[in-house]
Amino acid sequence: MADITRRFGWRHLRSAPTAHIRHHKRGVLAHDGAGLSFWYRSLSAALSEVPVNDRELAMAFHARTADFQDVTVQATVTYRISDPAEAAARLDFSVDPDTGSWRGAPLEQIATLLTETAQQHTLDVLARTPLAAALVDGVAAVRERVAAGLAGEPRLPATGIDVVAVRVVAIRPEAEVERALRTPAREQIQQEADRATYERRAVAVERERTIAENELASQIELARREEQLVEQRGTNTRREAEEHAAADGVRAEAEAARTVRLARAEAEAAREVGAARAEAQAAWLRVHGEVDTSTLHALAATRVAENLPRIDSLTLSPDVLTGLLAKLGRSAPETRA
Repeated sequence: MADITRRFGWRHLRSAPTAHIRHHKRGVLAHDGAGLSFWYRSLSAALSEVPVNDRELAMAFHARTADFQDVTVQATVTYRISDPAEAAARLDFSVDPDTGSWRGAPLEQIATLLTETAQQHTLDVLARTPLAAALVDGVAAVRERVAAGLAGEPRLPATGIDVVAVRVVAIRPEAEVERALRTPAREQIQQEADRATYERRAVAVERERTIAENELASQIELARREEQLVEQRGTNTRREAEEHAAADGVRAEAEAARTVRLARAEAEAAREVGAARAEAQAAWLRVHGEVDTSTLHALAATRVAENLPRIDSLTLSPDVLTGLLAKLGRSAPETRA
């Protein structure tokens, strides 16, 4: 919208570069162009403001497919007014000289024209297309058909309007139909997910079985090695016992042989000692047999004296001494005889 200011009964208009201004003064075109700035009197001025920038028009309408299913089409049309003079002549772009606002609704008229034209071509395409095909390939088909239809619409060039681009955002069925259409895909996805879950569980079970088998094999191998260890320990113990027994046998044999040798030596020594004693006794007896009786008595007394306890002192009374001497005196002549 143009910027209008007041000064002493005059009006000053300043427009944007994207707005085309047409100023008629008493029926004569005084100013014509975009981005103008000028003074005028409101009582004698007729102003028109035509936007020349690209404008986006969003539209949404219902259609029916070949299998009688309702769908909603969402599209966007980009257009621009290429001939402002023609557009101002065909549509009411006049503005209030005091406020600068449009007196009518020219852009709504253009939007109605574009929407109805696009809807007409969209309905023509979808009426011959089943729902499944419309959801798969309908966007491209509708876009091409609407673009071709708007390009061939004679009212648009006559109004000075050029269609820059056509975009179809989506073609959506009703909510119940959309859920029904999604169900097979969801079921298939769920089946794929279930299969993946089962495969993962199967792989997990297989891995657990493998781990269990490995653990069992390890335990079996460990038990086998323990058995070998026990057998080896038994063999070692038996061998050690045999070695000890053999050593004890050798030791016993050596001890027995030594004992036998000692016994033989002791017997030989005893025999020799006995023989020597016998010879000594025989010699002793021979000597005693050759010696006289008094000598034997003296020897006997000597032996007896040797075996008697020690006598430190001996006191003899005169009577005993006299008797003893008398006995010795009597025995002496007999010995000499």
